[in-house]
Amino acid sequence: MEPPPASSRSQFEALVARPDEEIDLAQAALLIAREEYPDLDIAAYLGRLDGLASELGRRVAESGLERVAAGLAQLLSEEQGFRGNTNDYYDPKNSFLNEVLDRRTGIPISLSTVYIEVARRAGFSASGVGLPGHFLVRLADAGEGLLVDPFHGGAVVSEADCQERLDRIYEGRVKLEPGMLEPCGRRAMLSRMLRNLKAIYVKNEEHQRALGIVELVLLVDPRASEELRDRGLLYASLDCYAYAARDLRGYLERRPSVSEAGEIRDKIEELERRAARLN
Repeated sequence: MEPPPASSRSQFEALVARPDEEIDLAQAALLIAREEYPDLDIAAYLGRLDGLASELGRRVAESGLERVAAGLAQLLSEEQGFRGNTNDYYDPKNSFLNEVLDRRTGIPISLSTVYIEVARRAGFSASGVGLPGHFLVRLADAGEGLLVDPFHGGAVVSEADCQERLDRIYEGRVKLEPGMLEPCGRRAMLSRMLRNLKAIYVKNEEHQRALGIVELVLLVDPRASEELRDRGLLYASLDCYAYAARDLRGYLERRPSVSEAGEIRDKIEELERRAARLN
């Protein structure tokens, strides 16, 4: 795996530093994909989204949430074939926007990104909704909102449908609250995408890849203390003892009272001993 061009990280950092509403979600998602595909032609994929948006705008000339939802479902799910990857849900490719556009399959948040960006480029208001255990798209118009589920063909879903899904996932232990259906920002979506990808890499023990993703999470949210801790642990797994100790010390400076503080201090001492033996 070749590292992404340095300019890609710089572009990502500059992009996520903008006010939330000015972040181009598709461009940021494609810059994430550059971690795995250093030669990725971002402009070409943005052009494909623009083309889909032009087609949607041609078909849905008037606003109206039901028309927009139906137009998105017909264009993206029925005709283009975008669908949820139920056969290999944890394939990392499901999290890379270029692969989602090429293969027409993904997980809820990556398919929602396609829906949001096609709708937005066509002039309609769309945002993500981070329901626990799932991800939806909220279309909005004149104060009204409509939820659609890109993972399931762009179907319109009700609050009762959302509660039913929560019941299936959490066996009745989680009740739907109004805040769960509030739109989330683009920066929050990027953080969720990245953390999904990090979890897959950590589970597969692909620590170098996971490290690259944690670096991006910290660009999106520099205050994410847990990511600083996780970066330290990933450095340790890669035998980068000094870097690991540095990050774990930084984590304890931010969170001195965490329950794992004693364990982390012991880890730092061990890492510092190992680093000293290398010098």
